[in-house]
Amino acid sequence: MTKISKAACIGGGVIGGGWIARFLLAGIDVDVFDPHPEAGRIVGEVIANAEKAYAMLTGAPLPPRGRLTFCETLAKAVADADWIQESVPERLDLKRGVLTQIDAAARPHALIGSSTSGLLPTDLQRDMKHPERLFVAHPYNPVYLLPLVEIVGGEKTSAATIRAAMERLPPIGMKGVHIAKEIEAFVGDRLLEALWREALWLIHDDICTVETLDDVIRYSFGLRWAQMGLFQTYRIAGGEAGMRHFLAQFGPCLAWPWTKLTDVVDLDDALIEKIGRQSDEQAAGLSIRELERIRDENLVGILQALKGGDGGKGWGAGKLLKDFEQSLWVEGAGETMPADPSKPLRLVETKVSPAWVDYNGHMTEHRYLQVFGDTSDALLRLVGVDLAYVEAGHSYYTVESHIRHLGEAKLGQAIHSACQILAADEKRLHVFHTLHETATGELIATAEQMLLHVDSKAGKAVAAPAVVLDRVKAIAASHAELGLPEGAGRHVGQRR
Repeated sequence: MTKISKAACIGGGVIGGGWIARFLLAGIDVDVFDPHPEAGRIVGEVIANAEKAYAMLTGAPLPPRGRLTFCETLAKAVADADWIQESVPERLDLKRGVLTQIDAAARPHALIGSSTSGLLPTDLQRDMKHPERLFVAHPYNPVYLLPLVEIVGGEKTSAATIRAAMERLPPIGMKGVHIAKEIEAFVGDRLLEALWREALWLIHDDICTVETLDDVIRYSFGLRWAQMGLFQTYRIAGGEAGMRHFLAQFGPCLAWPWTKLTDVVDLDDALIEKIGRQSDEQAAGLSIRELERIRDENLVGILQALKGGDGGKGWGAGKLLKDFEQSLWVEGAGETMPADPSKPLRLVETKVSPAWVDYNGHMTEHRYLQVFGDTSDALLRLVGVDLAYVEAGHSYYTVESHIRHLGEAKLGQAIHSACQILAADEKRLHVFHTLHETATGELIATAEQMLLHVDSKAGKAVAAPAVVLDRVKAIAASHAELGLPEGAGRHVGQRR
């Protein structure tokens, strides 16, 4: 796949700065022209945010960051570039003039994209000598994270230009979608505009507040749209009969006076069949049940990601999930001691989810630590170290772990963990966990951990209270009869 060797960005505002960051973090050198006196500061701040986001986005090694150069003239900025991105303010006369200057100074085969969100490429290319290389490349903010680019050609744009633009986007982590006909605002902004108009009416008519409206989106269909879009979501809503059934069932609603957008499409048989056929192709043979499972897995991943937003406080639906989980922990704080504490305590039951596996379909290393950490947490709750205890300023901190990988936990497998207390005193808790496949009982991994009881506010180890120690020592005394489990006391290295 052909890659961009050097890029030029004309304009370094919100969108232009996002393009610059996207190119740089893909390892591409970028020459920039922006006459704004603080362009360097503005672009630098966008790049800093992008680098912070990429550190969370992927663990894959990024290429060396491209070289950023601010040029004194537009002509110098575009002279050596093979992709030139114009991102000046949304005025036809201004953009047309800038693009004409770019056209005159650029190399003959350079691609020229405009970041316009609504101006027609035919109008933009009017005065260019080489209009065949001009196209709209409409991104979404933040450009360095959201991957979509609407590629729209004008009347004089060549098919080769469109193909070349589409080919050069995947290597920088972006997805180009070719819009077959140029229309004002293209596709994305038309959808957003329709939603925006209806939203303004709902606020105008005092139906709801802006916060309520945003909550309706972000706690419901916004999550669905994030991973399946509109039509595939509705395909599932049609049940096993699929998209055609959905259209037949809900199509009449279009004629109802639900909306201020009253220019309703004629949902005739031809259009129903057209949408049905395209929806079949989109599903690529996946059944409704399979699509439902994919949807559910994706939604779980999104909700889990949102749970860690705002520095771990949670955001939107993720904060709701976090609060719900905390209430479950509180309700579960009354867990009683096991009837038979003389056996290892079976504490965690779970399943290997798609978010936990690597490219081989096996559970990744850090998920083993997560399960073993959950096992330690379950033990702590059992002995009285619950959420209220932690919020009061005391807890146990893990200070050492040793994990052995003896088997493989695979996608979809039910797994469970068990815990044996090896030793305990006023400050220390020495535990040994095992992880098993539930169906067969096969031992998959072990973890030996040392935990210290701490005063989290003072930041030092302190003695645990008697109410906790009594429970810990009661279990430890029973577990002493089990003997030392195989593998306890091991360290990494060859036997001597």
